[in-house]
Amino acid sequence: MIQSPPSGPFRAGERVQLTDPKGRLTTTWLTEGGQVHSQYGTIDHAAIIGIPDGSVVTSTGGMEYLALRPLLTDVIMSMPRGAAIIYPKDSAMILAKADIRPGAQVVEAGVGSGALSLWLLRMLAGQGELVSFERREEFAEVARGNVASVYGGEPDNWRIAIGDLQDALPREFEPGTVDRVILDMLAPWECLPAVAEAMIPGGVLVCYVATATQLSRVAEAIREHGGFTEPEADETMVRGWHVEGLAVRPDHRMVAHTGFLLTARRLAPGTTLPEKRKTSKVAGTDADREAWTPSDPEAWTEATVGERTVSDKVLRKRGRDAQRGAAHAARDSQEIIDTTATEGQDSL
Repeated sequence: MIQSPPSGPFRAGERVQLTDPKGRLTTTWLTEGGQVHSQYGTIDHAAIIGIPDGSVVTSTGGMEYLALRPLLTDVIMSMPRGAAIIYPKDSAMILAKADIRPGAQVVEAGVGSGALSLWLLRMLAGQGELVSFERREEFAEVARGNVASVYGGEPDNWRIAIGDLQDALPREFEPGTVDRVILDMLAPWECLPAVAEAMIPGGVLVCYVATATQLSRVAEAIREHGGFTEPEADETMVRGWHVEGLAVRPDHRMVAHTGFLLTARRLAPGTTLPEKRKTSKVAGTDADREAWTPSDPEAWTEATVGERTVSDKVLRKRGRDAQRGAAHAARDSQEIIDTTATEGQDSL
């Protein structure tokens, strides 16, 4: 079972999030003898350790900071990244659309920096299994560190399988045994035959893609496969509001497009969907579709779809940062176990 997030007074070895009056955030790991440095002076970690969550601390320069344990959303937005993360607004929709629940057998590909893995593992609550597929070991290393930094170690019901999904999925799962599949990759249409083979009838497939061309290509591929329901596509936008006295209005900035979600259900073997009623609209010729979504795999690259990449040097550094976070969490988890055992002996 995945341990509950910590509560009670702050302890050495755990994260703390400090917020200044302008809303700027600083996240750090508390250590004995450590300090937080800012343009407004320093704050000794000793001044935070032992005080309740939600307290205010003051720097040597007189600036007040609100000290809180970061929520999972805060951790994900500030953790080391190898690949770009799925934002919380999209992760929440994935959890809902895929109907992630305790006991489910879930596959995700690729794992990226582990952001979606953290949400999936929390929703599974230690039951069922999450298997994350990743082509690059460097990304897997970042994801392992980020997940371990939250859970104090790698959860028993989670593992990363290295390799291309279409090759690795048949190796990891028997046909008809996977409940949910979430694909966050450059060309998800290449994996549809392997995914369909692994999924149970009625299982849910969710594809997360960044561009309209990818969305169109994967939707047509799902229709052409014939083993899924009609795909449904949408995107989620979040707009904050300024609420202060009578000045109530939308914020000037918003988190708009990050990606599209496309959802479909696996049909039972041999099932054919009822034929759709024809309309007067013309979907376009084969030449139109080829121009819009090329069939040549070489045309689909990270550069052509606008995905940002990081250098190997930066990736190695972020992997080390993630592993340091995991080491902090592991020490904190062990201290909690040792403290609980000591208190239990004292009560006897």
